[in-house]
Order: sequence, then structure tokens, then C-alpha cells
Amino acid sequence: MPRLREIGARPVAFIRSVRDLTTREKQFLLGEMVQVKGLMPLLMKPRNKQRWTPEDKNELAVHLRRLSSISHYLIVLALPGGMLMLPVLAWWLDRRRGRIRAGGAVPR
Repeated sequence: MPRLREIGARPVAFIRSVRDLTTREKQFLLGEMVQVKGLMPLLMKPRNKQRWTPEDKNELAVHLRRLSSISHYLIVLALPGGMLMLPVLAWWLDRRRGRIRAGGAVPR
């Protein structure tokens, strides 16, 4: 009988871990998108015949670094059926993050 209890607990634990993983990744994405909010006015300065100041260039570099950190998500969402692949991507990124914390090298 203990085996039946173990088998019944596995799907619940799996669903809970997927839900936690999805929630964490969703919060990360929302936080990054909020930070990139001022990017469009900054990009439009040259078109509006304004010059970028050194502070603008630094801010632009920060925004582009932020966008590169979420590029995995943007690529997946652009593909057909991308929304269905988002949980798989979140799992894969979490797996890589775990190896980095453990001290293992991550192939690129």
C-alpha cells in the first residue's frame, strides 16, 4: 500500500512545482518589462531630431541588457504555439540555474 500513496503524491508534487516555477518566471518577466518601460521614448530621440546624452546612452545599454535577459521568452512567444512551450522553457531555464548554483559549468 505505501506504493499507491507514493504514486498519488508524485503528480501533486509535480503540479505544485510547475505552478511555483511558472509563478516565479512570470514575476521575473513582469519585473523586467516594467523596468524597460521608458525605452521607447529614449529610442525615439534621434528620430525627433534630439541627441542622446551620455546618460541616455548608459540607460539605453541597461535597457538592452535587460531585454537580452528575457530574449529566451521573446523568441518562444514569437514561434507558433509558443505559449504552450513557455512552461517547458521555464523548466529548462530553472534547470540551468540550479547547475550554476551547484557550481557546475553550463555549456553555451
